[in-house]
Amino acid sequence: MNPDFTQDFFALFGLPRAFRIDLALLDKAYHGLQSKVHPDRHAHLPETERRLSMQWATQVNEAYRTLKNPLQRARYLLLLNGVDTEHESNTSMPAAFLMEQMEWREAVAEARAAGDHHELEKLMLRLQHQSSDIRGEIERDLDEKKNYTAAADALRRLMFIEKLEREIDEALEALES
Repeated sequence: MNPDFTQDFFALFGLPRAFRIDLALLDKAYHGLQSKVHPDRHAHLPETERRLSMQWATQVNEAYRTLKNPLQRARYLLLLNGVDTEHESNTSMPAAFLMEQMEWREAVAEARAAGDHHELEKLMLRLQHQSSDIRGEIERDLDEKKNYTAAADALRRLMFIEKLEREIDEALEALES
């Protein structure tokens, strides 16, 4: 076991450095690596090698979680290309997008207050379509155009959408209980 902690997550799994990846290949590579690096396989080794095995397994798990999630994968690609998404400090968005978000939030609050399960599901479906469109933008910006600024802007919009999707999920769960 000779882990290389300097390689990026894409190289770790033998994948091209791109937003659009083959998730089946990612899963296959992950399971292959996991079978090699799992700490239980190294329990008989000296402490130093066991610790190294644990670090390697942690790296593999972090890499897998990052690449599996489109939002995290985009953020990671931007980071690899020297772009900080500034997602915690840069909350500037186009006014039309912010207005739309306010309307979405009001619609979710109204549907939740009314206990309207059907309306919440309709809102979720519309959001999922919007989320898919934004992921398409991110893919084009990162993989084709190499427009990292536009990709970072789209990523911040996607973060808003995914937060709203989680709120709808929570509202639906609350109605079901």
